[in-house]
This record gives sequence, structure tokens and C-alpha cells, in this order.
Amino acid sequence: MLKNDFLVVGTGLFGATVACLLSRNGKQCLVIDKRSHIGGNVYTESMNGIDVHKYGAHIFHTSNKQVWDFVNSFVEFNRYTNSPVANYKGKLYNLPFNMNTFYQMWGVTTPEQAATKIEEQRKEAGITHPRNLEEQAISLIGKDIYYTLIKEYTEKQWGRKATELPAFIIRRLPVRYTFDNNYFNDKYQGIPVDGYTKLVEKLLAGIEVKLNTDYFEDKDYFDSVADRIIYTGEIDRYFDYCFGHLEYRTVRFETEVLEGVSNFQGNAVVNYTDAETPYTRIIEHKHFGFGNQSDTVISKEFSKEWKPGDEPYYPVNDERNSLLYAKYKALADAQERVVFGGRLAEYKYYDMHQVVENALYLVDSLLK
Repeated sequence: MLKNDFLVVGTGLFGATVACLLSRNGKQCLVIDKRSHIGGNVYTESMNGIDVHKYGAHIFHTSNKQVWDFVNSFVEFNRYTNSPVANYKGKLYNLPFNMNTFYQMWGVTTPEQAATKIEEQRKEAGITHPRNLEEQAISLIGKDIYYTLIKEYTEKQWGRKATELPAFIIRRLPVRYTFDNNYFNDKYQGIPVDGYTKLVEKLLAGIEVKLNTDYFEDKDYFDSVADRIIYTGEIDRYFDYCFGHLEYRTVRFETEVLEGVSNFQGNAVVNYTDAETPYTRIIEHKHFGFGNQSDTVISKEFSKEWKPGDEPYYPVNDERNSLLYAKYKALADAQERVVFGGRLAEYKYYDMHQVVENALYLVDSLLK
């Protein structure tokens, strides 16, 4: 095999973007992935003519025009606006917390009335130094919204009581005193018209890609085929878990094709915020693309504790894991040929626009 300038481990958005940018600058890249498909967790596949987000909903949003122009140079994005709905024991509330939510919760109709209600509940709680997530949330938004829309949903997500979760998980809560259901504040927002897989295909066009290829099954060989390595997998796995496993939350999906049902829930995302419902949310994929198909596809999402062999989704950035990651990062920083990037290699949850921003920054630094 010819010597490559770079081996990129992982075809997710970070790995694909880095490989694309390096290739554009004349670098020979080989990209490998242990999965049978490209795209990592942004992978989409067509089911009954509907683009299905195989590993959960992904909405691209950014205020960085450079990032937005970059992804739009490969594929067309639609005008999708993320406006989730919360279902608490059969009653519906708009998200994020805005005047629609406050009207549904209390019947208030003006920003002043809503702000007064929230401030009354904050003062009544009397929390000045929040010790955990529950106290942090109540000190920000009051008890009604906390107990209806945050507490049980958060406990399902994390598998831990809210009083056992650190306060920093909810440093801020989005509160809007306008009738605006747009979840994000970013200037640009949308989803690729033909799905994220098409975007990754375009990023990797002309670059050698090997799927069903596990870097660790022949690490010595793959280390020998390139001058430098971009590693996007789990950082603790790279170092053979020498300090122990980092913890994650993972997600299980139950996806169903509902033939003859053209519209199941009327919205792409409905969160179930009560403890009795075992899943955290239902995604109806056709609404991401304004589909008018006669069938629909839904995915129920179940959050659970990660164990080796599961797909890691959300890092558990508590004190124990943060200290453990710092040990692994010190080892990673000492590597001369290997660069660690992406949410798994950096043990940090990134939105997609941050992934692209980091990839742009990394390639700039590599080419200097």
C-alpha cells in the first residue's frame, strides 16, 4: 500500500470533514470505519421514501456563516426549524420555555405576568447556592416547570435522581418572553434535503474509504500506512482502558414503519417528560423533511446506562469522569503522530456546527 499522509479513524462528521479539507490541500488520506456505513451517528437511511435519522435526531444550526456556507457548498439544506413539544401525562407544552409554555402552564398572557410568576416561585424556593441539578433548575425557573417538564425527563435521560446530578448540567435554562417555539437562537438552521449520509458522501468523494474495518484489530498495520493519524474514537479505548472506562449514557431505538398512517404525531419531536412513559421521546422522521408520503416512520428513544459493547452517546461529565479524562488527555497530548478529535476522542458533547468548526481549526493548524 502506498504511504498516506493521514489515516483518519472514523467516518463521522468530524473525520469526514477533516479528511475532505486535508484532501483539498493535496494530502493523501485513508479513512477507515468499523461500521458498515459512513457518517457515524449522523447516518440517515431511506425507509418508505423517508430519510430516517438512524441514531437519533440531528438538526444543523449555527450562527457561523463560514460553517453554514461550508456545509451548504456540498448539499442543499431545507428550512426546518426545531420546535419540539413536551407531553406530560397527556397535556402538551411548547419548548423551549416561552410565552406559549407559560400560557399552557399558568394561563398568563403577558411577559410581565409570566416573569412575575417565575420570580414568585424562585423566591419561594429560597435557593441561593444550588447543590445539585434539582436546586439549580428550581432556582432558575421555579417549581411548576421543573416538576412538569424537567425533573422526570432528566432522571430518565441520566438514570439518576436529579438531586444526585451536579448543578452545572443545568447552568442556564432557555427562557423567552415571546411566543417563539424555535428551540435554537442561531441564525442558520436546517437539515440536508437528501439526508446527512449524502453530505458525508460528498465530503468523502474521491477519498479512499474502508468500512467494516476496526483500527484496533490491526493497529500496528494501520499505524504504518500513514505519517499521521486522526483518531475520532473513544479516547480510553485507544489507551486500552489503562485508567479504567469513561462512562456514557447510550440510547436504544425502537423504529417502526406505520403503513397507511400519514401523520402520527404532527411534529418531528415530542418529548415525554413523565416518569411512567419508558421512552424519552418519539421522533417522526418525515416532519424533518416536510414529507407528504402516505406512510410514516417513528422512533422511540430509550435512554440507558452505557456498558462495553454499546454505542457511546453522551459523556457523563461528573467529577469522577472529568478527572479520569484528564489522565487520558495527558497521554493523548504526549502523542507525536496521533491527533485526537471529535466528541468521543475529546469526551465532550458537541453540536454538529461545533464539530465542523473544530475540524476547520484543526486542519488549519495541521497545515501550518
